[in-house]
Amino acid sequence: MPDADHDNESALILDAVNKFLEKDVAPYVREFESEDKYPQAIADKLAELGMFGATISPEYGGLGIDIKTYSKVVERVSKVWMSVSGIFNSHLIMAAAVERFATEEMKREYLPKFATGEIRGGIALTEPDAGTDLQGIRMRAVKDGDDYVIDGTKTWITNSVQGLMLAVLVKTDPEASPPHRGMSLILVPKSAGYKASKLKKLGYRGIDTGEVQFDGVRVPQSHLIGDVEGRGLQQILAGLELGRINVASRGVGVADAALQDSLVYAKERKTFGKPICEHQAIQLKLADMATRVYAARRLVEDAAIAYDTGERCDMEAGMAKLFATEAAMENAAEAMRIHGAYGYSTEYNVERYYRDAPLLCIGEGTNEMQRVIISKQLVERSS
Repeated sequence: MPDADHDNESALILDAVNKFLEKDVAPYVREFESEDKYPQAIADKLAELGMFGATISPEYGGLGIDIKTYSKVVERVSKVWMSVSGIFNSHLIMAAAVERFATEEMKREYLPKFATGEIRGGIALTEPDAGTDLQGIRMRAVKDGDDYVIDGTKTWITNSVQGLMLAVLVKTDPEASPPHRGMSLILVPKSAGYKASKLKKLGYRGIDTGEVQFDGVRVPQSHLIGDVEGRGLQQILAGLELGRINVASRGVGVADAALQDSLVYAKERKTFGKPICEHQAIQLKLADMATRVYAARRLVEDAAIAYDTGERCDMEAGMAKLFATEAAMENAAEAMRIHGAYGYSTEYNVERYYRDAPLLCIGEGTNEMQRVIISKQLVERSS
């Protein structure tokens, strides 16, 4: 039966991911994280597993896994080390933009190389003066003969230092009104000449988050994603539905890791002659932490199912992203309290969860913006 085949395939993928995490990630997290060093061997292993083609259609060489399975992969990866999920997530948003909106010629040229990890990259949206408000970007792409000439700066761009290509949101018509009608998405290889420099961060370390300078970078007009200019914002917003489900899945992973570590510690640590898990104050914390994880996981699953059916799911993805990332924040803080002074020590993973979780509430659209999206969709769907 198709459902049974799907379940078996999903189980095989998750089993392979679990083995990879146990053997190739968990033993090295502290080393790479503390030194903020890019885990090249882990990235290469991800390519061997097919994770750079996880959501790309088999027609173009990818695994073509459904988003419900993909979200479980991201959750498990993030439970061990959240940074690893970023290596393939930004790449897959770039790939999704190409697969959904590019010409067939562009798909045939690039998607197979994306799927194998031969070309790894990401999306370049945020600028120093434009984050959540993407219509406020200033980067321009001006036509010159058969080329676009791109000038401007992007920042907080994942895979910009180690990667080889970026899908870049630019203004091809700065005078357009409203502004989104003048925005386009262009595929830019690093060989075209953009310069990326690594940024220092509180958490989410190891992964290469960079600032990217475009100074007269020239690419052929054929690198425009889609047949016409002016569709860039709609194209990238469609991709961010997947991105938000990914970030929500990370939130579940971090929240669950904080819970599991707290359970282990609460059963081992004793005060006043008994394990602290027997103290009501700790029991209340553990109960709330477990409830958040369960509820967040269900919201992510609902959003993933909606995405897989092809329905518009910005509300579902927004709800999942909002709740799961706040759950990660709250569980990380409670884990710190449960561990006491040890939670503040680098000998335990709790301090890493505490540093990683805040990013989730900011990335792929702030949680304040998610509330606005959810509210607007509630009103629209109730009409």
